[in-house]
Amino acid sequence: MNWNWYTRVLLAVASGVLLALSFPNYNLSLLAWVAVGLLTLASYRATVSVALLCGVISGLVFYPLSVPWIDAVVRQYGGAGPWASAGILILVALTGGLYAVIFTIGVAMASRKELVLACVLAPFLWVAVEFLRANMAVIGFPWNLIGYAASKNLPLLQLTAITGIYGLSFVVAGFGAFVAYAILARSQRAWKSLMVTTAALILIALGGGYFIPRAAPRYLAHLVQTNFEEHYTYPNDWLQRHAPDMDAVHDISVNAAKAAPGLIVWPEVPAPFSFNDPNFAARAQKIARDAGSDFLVGIVDWRKDAAGKWFATNSATLLDPSGQRVFTYDKIHLVPFGEYVPFRQWLGFAGNLVADIGDFTPGHEYSVGKLPGGKFGVYICYEGVFPGFVRHFTAKDAQLLINISDDGWFGQSAAPAQHEMMERVRAVENRRWLLRDTNNGVTIDVDPYGRIVAEMPMNVRGQLDAPYAFESELTPYARFGNWFAWLCVIASIGLIGASIAGGGNKQTPISRQSARVKIHA
Repeated sequence: MNWNWYTRVLLAVASGVLLALSFPNYNLSLLAWVAVGLLTLASYRATVSVALLCGVISGLVFYPLSVPWIDAVVRQYGGAGPWASAGILILVALTGGLYAVIFTIGVAMASRKELVLACVLAPFLWVAVEFLRANMAVIGFPWNLIGYAASKNLPLLQLTAITGIYGLSFVVAGFGAFVAYAILARSQRAWKSLMVTTAALILIALGGGYFIPRAAPRYLAHLVQTNFEEHYTYPNDWLQRHAPDMDAVHDISVNAAKAAPGLIVWPEVPAPFSFNDPNFAARAQKIARDAGSDFLVGIVDWRKDAAGKWFATNSATLLDPSGQRVFTYDKIHLVPFGEYVPFRQWLGFAGNLVADIGDFTPGHEYSVGKLPGGKFGVYICYEGVFPGFVRHFTAKDAQLLINISDDGWFGQSAAPAQHEMMERVRAVENRRWLLRDTNNGVTIDVDPYGRIVAEMPMNVRGQLDAPYAFESELTPYARFGNWFAWLCVIASIGLIGASIAGGGNKQTPISRQSARVKIHA
């Protein structure tokens, strides 16, 4: 089909819109299954310039629709004006569009040789681009990968234990490419094959849940949702001003552990919590001693380097029942424009955002702690959106995963639900119980197969009884990491190479038919 450029642009716009609508808070997840197909149609036999345009436009549509909360967060907590915050969001969208350009140009090149080649390439290349998006230094942002749109289906979700989220992305993108092929090939056989594939997916999605076992918990944790209001800066006497709130959270934690002994978990630091502050240190130690329980809490940890200069880490520390610090993990993957500013020297347009954000120092070790009964790995907030990050803890023998986060910065946007969606996949990839504790939601307990066992309402102060167990099985994904994503990278290179090899372009059945019509005419 030889569409004009603006028809292709409309298809790219539609692809970005449908993909955005697949995620919270729209939750029209079935739309993701055709989104890649529309972008494949837009790229089919397109010129390089038009393919580039379609890729950029799809990113400019998808990101502002799916992550508009970036603008709100930067304005509310970064002190940036509306133009600067919009500029950050557009920068994110343009970066995402450049990743999409790799897909559209690759498909366009392959389609000029053979329709089948282009449609076979599409899912491999889509996953390769998502993998690049997740692992690009500094600006990696694997938020809302297409596989997450299908992750609420429990049977399909189990694939991630083998391939990671990238296998689920491959299935969704592959189905879209199959739709594009059926449209372009105009073949009854292609449509019948598509119908059979659709029926098989529906059968798996609806009936596969009967074959998924249920994990049996043996221990109990108390996930405390502190529900403190976020502020960019805090006065030195914050603890004194909020003594009644701290007393209330103390009582919630201790009473829960006395009623049913178990680990107490507080979220990523939601206020000026630091053991350098003797008042907070005394409070935290008192909670552990009064409860007679282990206590995991998010803090800002101030230390001195070899030169005597102070630096801060975003950390999680474990106190034993006597109140002694026995384990600390320092956040490794920091949040750009939240915990540090990348390319600070070139972002003068961001004004207060660049001037005000102080840089945390990243940690370097995937530390694993010990609890009665087994070992655990704790990771903090944004780290959980990186598919290959969490498995490092499992590979180091973590038998339980704990995620502490403060999603209150996102307000009432779709971000907390999107974040929860991604964290749930980490439990299945690693076949571990996941205890997720946040400041104001979404606080959940997830079993190793992705079932939400317990969930706490958002924006309330309280605690969630979260059963769990320690698991030792290593999934293929936990053992071998992103092997499937690398396979897609290699396959993409090979298929693009095949499209370039041989020189001339091979005509598709459609183009041959058109040529015959012209000759007979």
